[in-house]
Amino acid sequence: MIPYGKHHIDEDDVQAVAAALRSGWLTTGPAVGEFEADLSQFVGANHGVAVCNGTAALHCTTMMLDLEPGDEVIVPPMTFAATANAVAYRGATPVFADVRREDLLIDPIAVEAAITDRTRAIIGVDYAGQPCDWDALQSIARAHDLTLIDDAAHALGALYKGRPIGTCADMTTFSFHPVKHITTGEGGMIVTDDPASAERLRTLRNHGITADFRTRAETGSWIYEIDELGENYRITDFQCALGSSQLRKLPAWLERRGEIAARYDAAFAESSDVRSLAVSPDVVHAYHLYVIELAQGIDRSAVFAAMRASGIGVNVHYVPVHFHPFYRRAFGTGEGLCPVAERAYEGLLTLPMYPDLSDAEVDTVIEVLQGAIARS
Repeated sequence: MIPYGKHHIDEDDVQAVAAALRSGWLTTGPAVGEFEADLSQFVGANHGVAVCNGTAALHCTTMMLDLEPGDEVIVPPMTFAATANAVAYRGATPVFADVRREDLLIDPIAVEAAITDRTRAIIGVDYAGQPCDWDALQSIARAHDLTLIDDAAHALGALYKGRPIGTCADMTTFSFHPVKHITTGEGGMIVTDDPASAERLRTLRNHGITADFRTRAETGSWIYEIDELGENYRITDFQCALGSSQLRKLPAWLERRGEIAARYDAAFAESSDVRSLAVSPDVVHAYHLYVIELAQGIDRSAVFAAMRASGIGVNVHYVPVHFHPFYRRAFGTGEGLCPVAERAYEGLLTLPMYPDLSDAEVDTVIEVLQGAIARS
């Protein structure tokens, strides 16, 4: 099976994890801060706060907003449900703004139209690894005094008009799940330039406690206070050691992802059956995913089944969030809410994309896809 995504672990990673395990610190130790500093420097942010997964990172940003029932946060429908779930966890309402046809990124025009007097924030998603139109979203957020959050789970290493993703919003979240650009097994991080936000995020990830165990050990104190209701979203030292080791290899992996995307692009450039998503000339795409859209009239289910049967681990990203039963029940969403995303979904297919994918395997994916389409 050629999977749609795959992590890479080498001996350097194993040694980094082993060193952390032997360090005497399993959690809240020095490797956490080192990884936070390493990743923050890589993306150009002043502060990083590592947590146990990307969903926790998103939830921390919505906790920072102090959302209450009745509050609204604008989100795209073309994303993993965690983006909207982080709003629902707070009892607030995710409001879905449709995406642009050409690239499936949240449409600033739809965002503007969705704003009400209850709107508190906008969450943009760098879908597949391509940055949103952050200048337009920043302009809207400033005009309406809204917090701007970047769900960059797909976009570590991407650039928007020469600026690293991690510097385009008030808070940016990353995921280190095994199929992402780097992995900590499970893990996530929030980056920000605001020191007060970073300090509060660190409190929120640790039950709302004002001084963690390491701080108390260094000062010889047993005293701590719970200043507000937080979560246990801590990440381990050995996970962070793995993250720092992986990060050193990221530039080469990003380059390889771009090469694979270019090979796919060339194969589909003249096709009437397959449309690759448009890429803005203002961005450097990180290619977490390579998403295509099959032409109308092609049976996506048949193509999917044929490729899986041939050992090609295609996938679909995503079922629009507002189609999920929970959202239908809780928020009354359904068909017709985001017509652009809904139409695109009918033909979406995600092809394999990971640095260890060889040119020969890419060519196999292309050949099998073309055969499956011909038979559909």
